[in-house]
Amino acid sequence: MRIGVFVVAAQFPGQAPGQVLADAVELIVAAEEAGFDDAWIAEHHFMSYGVCPSPITLAAVAAGRTRRIGLGTAVSVLSTQHPVALAEQAAMLHHLSGGRFTLGVGRGGPWVDLEVFGTGVERFERGFGESLDVLLGALSGSRIGADGEFFRFREVRMVPEARLRPIVACTSEPTVALAAERGLPMLLGMHIGDEEKAALVADYAARGGTAKGHVAAAVGYVADSTAQAVRELKESMPRWLGPGLAGYVPVDGRPRPSRDVGEYVDLLTRIHPVGSAEHCAETILRTAERTGIGHLILMVEGLGDHRRTVANIRRFGAEVLPLVRR
Repeated sequence: MRIGVFVVAAQFPGQAPGQVLADAVELIVAAEEAGFDDAWIAEHHFMSYGVCPSPITLAAVAAGRTRRIGLGTAVSVLSTQHPVALAEQAAMLHHLSGGRFTLGVGRGGPWVDLEVFGTGVERFERGFGESLDVLLGALSGSRIGADGEFFRFREVRMVPEARLRPIVACTSEPTVALAAERGLPMLLGMHIGDEEKAALVADYAARGGTAKGHVAAAVGYVADSTAQAVRELKESMPRWLGPGLAGYVPVDGRPRPSRDVGEYVDLLTRIHPVGSAEHCAETILRTAERTGIGHLILMVEGLGDHRRTVANIRRFGAEVLPLVRR
């Protein structure tokens, strides 16, 4: 199995965004020292849920501070940027990191980001497949051109050139279909449990998808007992999720999705590796068995305190990872 960390750069009340970003780099350094396989960085705009608007930039900083750990984006939002520009950045990071970088991309949501960056809701609703194909073309050869609905440009040379296969965040059947048709692995979110993840993997296979290496996100926190771990996260996470989830502002008049924060935290602590070291290891192995996914990335920032988050990473590395790998 591969076990990584999932860095959201979560801003809890009273924290400055700049310090959260600096702390996020330190979390990746700590993860490497603790024996994690990789670190994946989220992208968010205009909200406290996550204060990293450019995961590739943060990954580049982390690449300079580390030597072994893999680095990925979870994800770079393809609907709000040009796929060729994103391919150029990914190629740079691939070369500068010594091949440690993996590009994760996603459709994103119908948020105000589409208005601010000028790509519009049509790119989100209808243009993701075309954006993905332009990205794949830019990452699979030395030259790329386009003559589609959303992208039209003469053939140009990719400099630097890199041959990479991205991973795709999948939260809906249409996106699963796009990933399967192109033979790209899926990244599945922490908001769903093992049964839902297994169903998406089965749907992917039924659509002819052949890629291996799907990745699943989860919450990870280890404590002396499972009761203690659950209690502490239930005390801390609502302070982040309450104002954080409110930051999702629709681009148009559609209603903003609402979620009961208390119920959501209860779900996360029940279905993910939150508990004693033995419970965390058992949960990880059970997820792998039920879903067929052997690569988990853990959101470890739920305590809202940098010192305690680093301690959580180190304890996971010392107590949980050996149990999983044994």
